[in-house]
Amino acid sequence: MPNRAPARNGSCPDEPTKVAVCGWTFDDNTCTEVGDHFCVPRADHAVAFCEELCVHTKDRWARTAFVLSDWQRDDIVRPLFGEVAYSEEWGAYVRRFRIGWIELARKNGKSELLAFIALYLLVADGVEGAEIYGCALDRPQASKVFDVAARMVKLSPVLSRRLVVKDHIKRIVDEKTASFYEVVAADAKGNLGHNPSGVIFDEVLTQPNGELWSAMRTGMGTRMQPLMVAATTAGNDPTSFAKSEHDECSRIAGEPERATHRFVYLRNTPPDADPWDESNWFFANPALGDFLSISSLREEAREARNDPARENAFRQYRLNQWVSQATRWMPMHLYTACTGASFESPETLRRRLAGRPAFAGLDLAAKMDLTAWCLIVPNGLDGAVSALWRFWLPEAAVAFLDQHTDRRVSRWAEQGWITVTPGEVIDYETIYADIVADCAAFTVVDISYDEWSGEPVRQQLEKRTRVRMFPVAQTFKGMTLGMTELMTLTKSRSWSHHANPVAEWCFNNVEVRSPPGDPDQLRPDKPERGKTATRIDAVPTAAMAITGWRLRGQKIKPSRMVVMG
Repeated sequence: MPNRAPARNGSCPDEPTKVAVCGWTFDDNTCTEVGDHFCVPRADHAVAFCEELCVHTKDRWARTAFVLSDWQRDDIVRPLFGEVAYSEEWGAYVRRFRIGWIELARKNGKSELLAFIALYLLVADGVEGAEIYGCALDRPQASKVFDVAARMVKLSPVLSRRLVVKDHIKRIVDEKTASFYEVVAADAKGNLGHNPSGVIFDEVLTQPNGELWSAMRTGMGTRMQPLMVAATTAGNDPTSFAKSEHDECSRIAGEPERATHRFVYLRNTPPDADPWDESNWFFANPALGDFLSISSLREEAREARNDPARENAFRQYRLNQWVSQATRWMPMHLYTACTGASFESPETLRRRLAGRPAFAGLDLAAKMDLTAWCLIVPNGLDGAVSALWRFWLPEAAVAFLDQHTDRRVSRWAEQGWITVTPGEVIDYETIYADIVADCAAFTVVDISYDEWSGEPVRQQLEKRTRVRMFPVAQTFKGMTLGMTELMTLTKSRSWSHHANPVAEWCFNNVEVRSPPGDPDQLRPDKPERGKTATRIDAVPTAAMAITGWRLRGQKIKPSRMVVMG
């Protein structure tokens, strides 16, 4: 080992005095601190092990020394291994941190960093009979870090003489100390029998639950200074084990005294940051401009900006933002491009479009909620399809939504975009009267409606309007056609929403879900965050109206379908 004493030669005294001095020595530098402190020799030793014994394994850096980047060295490795506390139980100084949580965007060198930590705990931690376990969802995932570590050993002249790599069983053995590093998967049985001194937990977001985590953590109880290091990217399940750990780590980051034994390194892009502003990409990508290419992120960003499914993945994997399993649906810059002629009130737009054929969609919501009605006019203004809506809301619901919209709901009501009915529940008679008025002003071909609205509503409307109504199931099968056609119109800029502010609010909120394995089917869904205070009703009503037009209005087409470049 070149110019560096192994960790066991740099250990603290076996029998510290009552007021113990740390005494940890490395490279002729002895720590003289007392009590909880940052031990410089310990931190230096970990850095030296990485940079002098470990090597890179891939691409143009392969076989070169693993010299830590500034952020890896100063923000992770040095505090993780340098912070110590005196243990009355063990009569010695031990590492302060027993659990480390590293959360970064993809391709920021997590696997290489974890591989180095695994080898350090195996060889240089001064532990006889060390047991290091590499954990992940399954064996292939757990093998990713192991394979990097095994390659490091094979390419290192010093480590290759000391360690034996057994690729076929995914195990690295240090025969000198009877220690080993091996792979363990969450789907394997018998994980309760381990006695780990070190645990490397890769991509916690894939864990189905916390069972493997708990098994490993409780197994560390007899070790003097065990260390579990987890590295992950943000996930997409707000109810997952990884999200609960992330939330706890976020609290610890703001209040370290909450859990002094936990090390936290979180790099998540703020949720309100502009995802397309390159200056915001550094939040989650400290390696950007170092070994992470910015050109690859630019390419992915260009694709994601026009594809909500890819935007979700870009936010999760590249910006390290926790997202929902549902996918944000409408690229709002494309939606804005479909504004068309705008009007100060919806009544002005109605007068401009009156007399034209139209297809309707109705979402009669709960008595305390927003009810929406949409007319799709194929021969609309500006040679494109026009959409115009009515929204109704009971008076009692206005105050609640105002709290979450900066009083926009009240302003929209004052401007005529929402009709507020007196009392605590929606006034069906007001809804019926307004729909009858629209059916008199337009040639409404048919009405597609949410079948949840019920038979009495259908009977009343058909009786009063004499327009045939068609139920649309709010399922993948029922909603896919309308949603797909609506997105097609948006991307080709072939429809106009005429700057309806309530509709814009709904389109900005809406997400979509797809059945497992079939992304081509979709239905609109409210986002989990702020679910009680967000509304999306403009979207399903427009989709249902477009469904009626596409299925039953083949002879009625837009006067001119314009695709604007």
